[in-house]
Amino acid sequence: MKYALLLFLFSFTMVKAQDTIAWEAGYKLKLSDFQSPSTKIGGDTYRLETGSQIDFHYHLSEEAFKKIKNFNPKVHCKFKRSAAALIAPDTMNAQNLVRFSQYDFDLTELYSRKLRKQLHEEKQKYSNINFFKAIFEKIQAELNERRNTAGQETQLGREKKKLKTLHGEVLKEMDAYSSYCKDCDITKKKKKKA
Repeated sequence: MKYALLLFLFSFTMVKAQDTIAWEAGYKLKLSDFQSPSTKIGGDTYRLETGSQIDFHYHLSEEAFKKIKNFNPKVHCKFKRSAAALIAPDTMNAQNLVRFSQYDFDLTELYSRKLRKQLHEEKQKYSNINFFKAIFEKIQAELNERRNTAGQETQLGREKKKLKTLHGEVLKEMDAYSSYCKDCDITKKKKKKA
């Protein structure tokens, strides 16, 4: 019985882990990553739920919080397969939505890096543990605005040239934040010159 319970917990953990894709350079989203039951190809409707999100996790005591200098591992860019849904009239349009979702996933990673940078720069040694809320809300609002603008400008990926241009801009901008990847170790703040 103990082994059956352990196997069940392991299986549940594996299924849950398979539902989430952590952002990593080089991973390309596929149509099969859109696992929401509402995903459908056929008909005359056109809709997209990208499934990309920023997660910020911290579980620290007040004392541990005062000592932390590197928030990079606490901020995650994820794509949730079960939340990702697309509805397209045909496979070609479905692939346009997948390309837009890849743009959105990379855009979400860019804003995750911006969040990491801002948390790193604005956390004072004795700041309140809730200092991040306003920063997170500001970054999330900027991400949503940029995501919505790109959706309109590219017609959710149907304007392939425009999407390629916007995606290139995001990737270039991401390079400027290369020190703020999830696995990067930022342990010392740079001293500001007077």
